[in-house]
Amino acid sequence: MEWQQLEYFQVLAKIQHMTKAAEKLSISQPALSRSIARLEMELGVPLFERQGRSIKLNRYGEIFVKRVHNIMREYQDGLHEIQELINPNHGEVYLGFLHTLGTNVVPDLIMHFRKQFPNIHFVLKQNHTHSQLKQLKSGELDLCLLAEMNVEKPIEWMELWREELYAIVPISHPLADRKTITIFELANEPFVLLKKGYALRIQIDEALDQAGLTPTITFEGDEVATVAGFVAAGLGVSILPDGEEINPKRMTKIKISDLKLERVIGMAWSLERYLSPGAKQFRQFILQYFKNKKQS
Repeated sequence: MEWQQLEYFQVLAKIQHMTKAAEKLSISQPALSRSIARLEMELGVPLFERQGRSIKLNRYGEIFVKRVHNIMREYQDGLHEIQELINPNHGEVYLGFLHTLGTNVVPDLIMHFRKQFPNIHFVLKQNHTHSQLKQLKSGELDLCLLAEMNVEKPIEWMELWREELYAIVPISHPLADRKTITIFELANEPFVLLKKGYALRIQIDEALDQAGLTPTITFEGDEVATVAGFVAAGLGVSILPDGEEINPKRMTKIKISDLKLERVIGMAWSLERYLSPGAKQFRQFILQYFKNKKQS
């Protein structure tokens, strides 16, 4: 069965006159008759009651024409959706990002981007780095904003910015008045950290290990906000980036003087996955956005 046969059948079913339908389709009447005959042969039933050049749908034709209408409508809807996706000023971008970026970074990016491209919409997913990479490889995401990790092709990763990591202690902690400390001054402190496998946790574990420290861990959380909350509650100290989660009324950030600890945030995408023009527009926008911030 060919797509053209369905188109011919739909027009003939509407006009119900062989010659007029052929004229509408800009084909000869015999060509239309042959096409309908092949369609009926494939279906195994007649679709029309013929009365000279005038024809009328029979009960099989009435059933089949409804399905053909649905097929045509679905086709047109799909075509419309694809055209929107490939139009650089329309479509959807599937964006993944770290939980800590959901407070201001991602909202600010989208706000500024949509001033230029108001018809591009976003499907947003917050998750930690490893989960984002899995979703990127499976095609669930177009772009990811995540911490630096060892990635292999086809994943491409590009640095966007760096943020210092601080020792975070409760406001009532004996070290809370200090401007700087060494990592060794935290040796006997209980720690509240993210769960194992998170990019930030891997980085902190490596830093503590290099310093020869084996921390006592009282709690492992899924989000920076949760870790910060338990630090504020006095369950331990942590090492985190500065952000809105660090409430200065409840905890203090202290510079670690003997280590240069930074979290590197970048953007990732898959070289093997199709990126719509809208996603490419947003990728370029992000790169330019952070380039401008570094220069300002």
